[in-house]
Amino acid sequence: MKQFLIYITKIVLITILLTVVLDGLYSALFIQCKNRGKIDQIYNSEGRKYDVVILGSSRANNHFVTPMFEQKGLKAFNYGMSGSHLFETALMLKLMIERKYEIKNVILEADLNLSGIEQSEGIASRFLPYIHNSDVIKKHFQTQEHFNELYYIPFYRYIKYDSKIGFREMIFTAIHKKTNALDNLGFYPLQKHKNANMKNNIVKLNPLPHNKYYEEIKSICKANNINLITVMTPMCENVKGMDYFEKVKKAYPEIHNYENAVVENKYFSSCGHMNETGARMFTAIILKDFFNK
Repeated sequence: MKQFLIYITKIVLITILLTVVLDGLYSALFIQCKNRGKIDQIYNSEGRKYDVVILGSSRANNHFVTPMFEQKGLKAFNYGMSGSHLFETALMLKLMIERKYEIKNVILEADLNLSGIEQSEGIASRFLPYIHNSDVIKKHFQTQEHFNELYYIPFYRYIKYDSKIGFREMIFTAIHKKTNALDNLGFYPLQKHKNANMKNNIVKLNPLPHNKYYEEIKSICKANNINLITVMTPMCENVKGMDYFEKVKKAYPEIHNYENAVVENKYFSSCGHMNETGARMFTAIILKDFFNK
């Protein structure tokens, strides 16, 4: 019995040591990466200066043609991320401030994402390799249900989110395999598809009267003298429940409503995402309305 307990103890100690070593190895590789995505680019940069930073979900990533801002003499980057919620958007801005970015204007896409405060696990997990090296990332996750496991158990976060930050992603990071996330100054253009879904139903969607992460973004911008321009971006013609945007305007009167700035289906890749032609039309409107001078 004694030998059995000694054997079990050795196995446990070896397992703990292995998880600590693997945790350190994975984290070290992610921390030095600069070209896989927008999060690691921000983490590994400091003191960048922008006239315009674009934040939000795919409805920011696919809708704001960043090179058009540059053509107007505005240094800009689109940090919108497909699948993200305001939880991740607020953290992106916090990380920029932690890295001493100087930003004059933030264009924030806030419309459908105002209906919730939950995190998008697939996107949020990409911040986790840096949780021990960034105070703002640590504090941002402290309110989440599984924070203690993610922070204190070695290698747990890499196992839990293996599809996002696990072995495959670690290998790609190690060999410096690039993605297209940073192309076109962060803007990701979509094409028109013949069989695209051009119907949507948002009848049951309601904006929260006080979305904590949107309020955080507003507070951060105010504290850092950043001009915040919050907009609702277009949707296609065949949407049920378009009064959702009126509800947003009532709850947050400072948000600019552009949901009908572009409406024809020919300018959309899917009902909630414009193709590149539509995005260029929309970006031209934004430039005219806010940056014409």
